[in-house]
Amino acid sequence: MTALNETHDPKLRSWVASAQAPGCDFPLQNLPFAVFRRKGGVDGFRAGVAIGDQIVDLAAVARAGLFTGAAGEAAQAGAQDKLNALMALGQAAASALRLALSRALREGSQQQQALQACLLPQAEAEYDVPARIGDYTDFYTSIHHASNIGRQFRPDNPLLPNYQWVPIGYHGRASSIRVSGQSFVRPCGQLKPPGAEQPQLGASKRLDIELELGIFVGAGNPLGEPIPMAEAEDHVFGICLLNDWSARDIQAWEYQPLGPFLAKNFATTVSPWVVTLEALAPYRVAFERPASDPQPLPYLDSPDNRAAGAFDIQLQVELQTPRMREASQPGASICRTSYRHAYWTVAQMVAHHTVNGCNLQPGDLFGSGTLSGPTMDQAGALIELTEGGKKPLQLPGGEQRTFLEDGDTVVLRGWCEREGAARIGFGECAGTVLPARAMS
Repeated sequence: MTALNETHDPKLRSWVASAQAPGCDFPLQNLPFAVFRRKGGVDGFRAGVAIGDQIVDLAAVARAGLFTGAAGEAAQAGAQDKLNALMALGQAAASALRLALSRALREGSQQQQALQACLLPQAEAEYDVPARIGDYTDFYTSIHHASNIGRQFRPDNPLLPNYQWVPIGYHGRASSIRVSGQSFVRPCGQLKPPGAEQPQLGASKRLDIELELGIFVGAGNPLGEPIPMAEAEDHVFGICLLNDWSARDIQAWEYQPLGPFLAKNFATTVSPWVVTLEALAPYRVAFERPASDPQPLPYLDSPDNRAAGAFDIQLQVELQTPRMREASQPGASICRTSYRHAYWTVAQMVAHHTVNGCNLQPGDLFGSGTLSGPTMDQAGALIELTEGGKKPLQLPGGEQRTFLEDGDTVVLRGWCEREGAARIGFGECAGTVLPARAMS
């Protein structure tokens, strides 16, 4: 578990002035990673690190030979078009690079002039999915979300008996994961409205969001060798924002007995910036369970996890309708919650995923599942916020939504802040719904 070190000092200031701007997501204490290129595709994609409104080009850093040792090796790995090589080096290499960058970007650094030549304004960049994702697993770590959904279908028994014992998950589709700014067509699939004698093919009318975090795997494990709780976080590179769009009406017909399929595999959106677990160290909180709930089995338990296995990451969902966009109005906030309410931690997801010997690989992605909090205004999906469409959301200008309409844009935001620590953020994760394709 990452301890606090000099990179977390809230008094640190960067010679990149924008890093000190109020509300900046990327101060010197953050330094998240992404894959980018200059707009227009003149250069190839390569890894970069955010500082203020700038990007440190790791390919340029590597060419200039600014760092040596583990930091230099990590910079060379970051010169590639995806983060997989850097992820595979493990947390120690990423930490060495982050420390070298922190020192080089501080006010008074002797490397300022050399590093300035490696900067590109974020406004001039475009992004790609951070890693080559071999496998994608979506978990179900919010007991509040599971209870809210279960209550709609099983009022007397909303929570299935296995939920409090095992981190529930399913294997999703990696090929349809795209980076923030994604636009995707409304999905089609089999629908069976209540009372209908048979299903029919049609476009989803109950298109939804899922407010999630994405967990990128770093160093993997050999097939057949489980990762114990004490080592689980050593295999995690970092965390991003994730929206796992869901077609609730397609899902209702298809999910039994095997679970989600076409209702989920059409689009998943991730934010470009991956915040390392090291950067998140100041925002750790205790992992707690109600005393009346079953406590985790020994393979899902550890002293470190109990003491500080959870993260207080603040999360927000904004919805902007076409009418708002035409009027140059910002999106309306429809949800605000925190990752600290999750029922299962990052370490528990890793340990459970591998307890049967499953091998993880650098760049694999976990979805946390919808991160709803204990009150309805903290619900991370429209199916919860509108109670299955029965209570439409009231939006500015008199508009309403039960589920997403064509042209709607959803933006996820995340940040961490507490007294005695610098505020850090995740950027944004945005996606827009396009009309369904015409069916022959």
